[in-house]
Amino acid sequence: MSPAFYIVDVFAEQKYAGNQLAVVLDAGGLLGDEMQAITGEFGFSETSFVLSREAMDGGYPVRIFTPGGEVPFAGHPTLGTAAVIRQELLPPEADDVALDVAAGRIPVTFGDVLWMRQLAPTFGETLDPSLVARTLGLEASDLDERHPVQVVSTGLPTIIIPLENLDTLKRCRLDRGQYRRLVDTAGSANLYAFCPEPHEVTGDLAARMFADDLGVPEDPATGSAAGCLAAYLAEHSYLGDGSVNIWLEQGYEIGRPSLLYLRAEKTPEGIIVEVGGKVQMVARGELL
Repeated sequence: MSPAFYIVDVFAEQKYAGNQLAVVLDAGGLLGDEMQAITGEFGFSETSFVLSREAMDGGYPVRIFTPGGEVPFAGHPTLGTAAVIRQELLPPEADDVALDVAAGRIPVTFGDVLWMRQLAPTFGETLDPSLVARTLGLEASDLDERHPVQVVSTGLPTIIIPLENLDTLKRCRLDRGQYRRLVDTAGSANLYAFCPEPHEVTGDLAARMFADDLGVPEDPATGSAAGCLAAYLAEHSYLGDGSVNIWLEQGYEIGRPSLLYLRAEKTPEGIIVEVGGKVQMVARGELL
């Protein structure tokens, strides 16, 4: 049987917004090189592959690829894949599902907004603001000096970069030479810059994501990085305390407005991180 595929828009309040994703079902017979080629054919920031139509030990095995290679975890593929599994493989009364990606098991709960519980965050080194500023075509003074530039991971390491305002966020332009130096220094290819001003009154913060080494010059909506940001906001009490419950805007600069829902809470066991969003079904077909 030819593998079926679905195209969905994730973190999208309506179709043709948010981050595009291709989800391939019945992908257990595909080799990694074939998955990489299919990902390039779709041309989206990520394509996910569901290896089995049945859960295995309670979770559906999933592999995720960017144009630059396979990644252990990514947010919008997790939510988008969960939405396709819900529609095509689960009974109507199902209210959750678990996805087994390379980084670990990610539970997703269903509703008008889909929510994923991300892996426990880890906090890496803090970085030189001047190098990060040059990488984004900014001055060091454009960064919010009250908070650090820091590598955070909930499954995929990301450099969290606090900026002063929305104007600064809009002026970000990736310097690829400086980017190469920063990646070598930090060990992360993902740059997530954010500011405390939204584009619209419905949002709380705005962000942009640059991941040139993964073949994604700028990503419209990035659930993994948003989870890292939620953990960062809680860890550094950015919003005044250790709790987070906000709406985050992304993708406006590239014509794909996206809305991500962020929740985080400090507990005695650590920081709990959840990222949510809406998923819009756009198209389906089959690989020939």
